[in-house]
Amino acid sequence: MMIQIDDTIISTDLFDTRFCCDLSVCKGECCVEGDSGAPLEREELPELEKVLPVVWDELPEKSREVIKQQGFSTVDGDGDLVTSIVNGCECVFAYFDEDGMCKCAIERAYKEGRVDFYKPISCHLYPVRLETLRNGTVALNVHRWKVCRCAFAKGQEENVPLYVFLKEPLIRRFGKEWYEKVEIAAEELKKMEDRG
Repeated sequence: MMIQIDDTIISTDLFDTRFCCDLSVCKGECCVEGDSGAPLEREELPELEKVLPVVWDELPEKSREVIKQQGFSTVDGDGDLVTSIVNGCECVFAYFDEDGMCKCAIERAYKEGRVDFYKPISCHLYPVRLETLRNGTVALNVHRWKVCRCAFAKGQEENVPLYVFLKEPLIRRFGKEWYEKVEIAAEELKKMEDRG
């Protein structure tokens, strides 16, 4: 089932699914696994250009080599714009901390106040994936990936609806007013559920 809010169509999975990242278990595997890098929006490229010199020295040598050879972004086999990856694995903006956890150099720089770009919106919104339809409407769907099993389990355990877990990135992408409409939709769905 889908719900329309403004120029977006939202899968009701966003309300029904429980989700809460559990980095202590997954170790940031979503930045490493997969056939291609993180999906990018064209308008993010200038932001990443600005961020790159700030985080350059913090990136692993192999990431810097990939960026020197092909840049920080590429077009994958599906024709999508994505971040470049190292040896078919981690994103070029990823680094590993002393505990072996994979983290984002962009996000760290943002949290330390060194850049004003958080990270690509596709990363911030994960496991929600955005798809722009022909008429310009944006569809929001939940992507289920084995590396996030622990996050679905923790969300279920703590009863955290996905739209609540993703409040900050959803507001970042669609605005506060839009998110308030999502909250109203969630209340309406709950009432319908309670009525059976």
